[in-house]
Amino acid sequence: MRSDVVKKGLGRAPHRSLLKAMGYTDEEISRPLIGVVNSANEIIPGHIHLNLMAEAVKAGVRLAGGMPVAFPAIGVCDGIAMGHMGMKYSLASRELIADSIEVMAMAHPFDGLVMIPNCDKIVPGMLMAALRLNIPAIFISGGPMLAGKLEGETVDLISVFEGVGGVKAKRITPSRLKMLEDCACPGCGSCSGMYTANSMNCVTEALGMGLPGNGTIPAVQAARVRLAKQAGMKIMDLLRKNIRPRDIATLDAFKNAIAVDMALGCSTNTVLHLPAIAHEAGITLDLDLFNAISAKVPNLCRLSPAGPHHMEDLDMAGGIHAVLKEISPLGVLHLNAMTATGKTLRQNLQGARILSHEVIRPVRKPYQKEGGIAILRGNLAPDGAVVKQSAVAENMLVNEGIARVFDSEDDAIAAILGGKIHAGDIVVIRYEGPKGGPGMREMLGPTSAIVGMGLDKTVALLTDGRFSGGTRGAAIGHISPEAAEGGPIALVQEGDRIAIHLPKKTLTLKISKEEFARREKAWKLRQPKIKSGYLARYAKLVSSASTGAVFKE
Repeated sequence: MRSDVVKKGLGRAPHRSLLKAMGYTDEEISRPLIGVVNSANEIIPGHIHLNLMAEAVKAGVRLAGGMPVAFPAIGVCDGIAMGHMGMKYSLASRELIADSIEVMAMAHPFDGLVMIPNCDKIVPGMLMAALRLNIPAIFISGGPMLAGKLEGETVDLISVFEGVGGVKAKRITPSRLKMLEDCACPGCGSCSGMYTANSMNCVTEALGMGLPGNGTIPAVQAARVRLAKQAGMKIMDLLRKNIRPRDIATLDAFKNAIAVDMALGCSTNTVLHLPAIAHEAGITLDLDLFNAISAKVPNLCRLSPAGPHHMEDLDMAGGIHAVLKEISPLGVLHLNAMTATGKTLRQNLQGARILSHEVIRPVRKPYQKEGGIAILRGNLAPDGAVVKQSAVAENMLVNEGIARVFDSEDDAIAAILGGKIHAGDIVVIRYEGPKGGPGMREMLGPTSAIVGMGLDKTVALLTDGRFSGGTRGAAIGHISPEAAEGGPIALVQEGDRIAIHLPKKTLTLKISKEEFARREKAWKLRQPKIKSGYLARYAKLVSSASTGAVFKE
């Protein structure tokens, strides 16, 4: 066992003495040491209850003969960080989470790890650490929040974000917004739609790193606590069988995860995180792979913001394994992939079934023939851009409009809420990429404002930043290369015409090659927005969104 290096032998008496200082007995010390990575805190609704999950995990570890040892991980609430300086730190926290877990697991050589994340960057950060360390590991998320109810209507956090624009446009009253504010988030859990947190927890299950139910069982259900105990027991089984993260998260497993991503219509952030996670295992996920799988896997689910359903509905319909079972006849899944159950995906799917074809449509009757996400290219995005095409109105799939250019998210929001954006405009927000932001802020503020103002079927938004999973409409992000690197988005001028063609997967700035070259020659590198602290270091190290915004080698 890895932990023997600090537990066995005459020379390790001081180490054992320190362990005993915490009340550990000789019998406990002799057992495999299992790190329980607990990201509980009192600022994220999805993490407020994770101490309960950690206690359940520890009970499971003890039941199976291990010794659980908990240590913390940080986390940023994207919703609370949204729309101000805090959002610059969200994506950047992913690397800190991965690095800090590496530090803890190497300094104190645990035999296995149980990861307890729930929201946004915490899930991919922990997955990156698991693949980097490659010691037996399993994931148990805190589970999704229930949707809210207001006068018989199902509501969620995005209802509140969009309500801000609704008040500005006098489409709803301030009192209605206050009612939404009070009931949209009824309790603990990751926000109730198919936003980034739930997308990543579902993808983790499809990848094989979490047990069946990891992505969908609501946070408040006892089944979630039981699953946490099972995860604690299962890590001991993985340890005995020496099944490690890189045995599970193979290229085939990533393809399975992308297939589920397409069927569900997950957050565009999965296109940022999956390549970064794969990178830790030495696997390259080219962006074109997403389009190739999207062409084969239809979009079967429309969860908020793309449709009326929420995570609790998906769970009651059979969950992620039901979705996997439905798409398995398409021949896109690698059924021999090993999973955290200790069994193959084929074995896991034997008992799976769909309980509601209203929530999970059959493959013969999909919402759309292609998957939920598309990668676009063109002279405006030679290295790629990402759109959640399942959340785009049909009339906006092919669109040409006038560029309205903003060099920051804040300026764009002010223009949208100030009534300066009109039907047919294409809002361009740049210098918000991984390096230029720095930190690649999510653009839920401007996209929600566009929806709230009633412009989502007539106005598109392009950015080298990224979007919340709660974004809907013709919102195209991750445009690469980013403006701060001199990418073509830096050359767009007010009044230029831009053509969007989702079926053809193209994004085109309609200027001549001569004009393009002239602007490129005239472009000048800008000074960094932040010159000290972690974000300044992050901006120097981070790579393009097209490669997952990982740190450069």
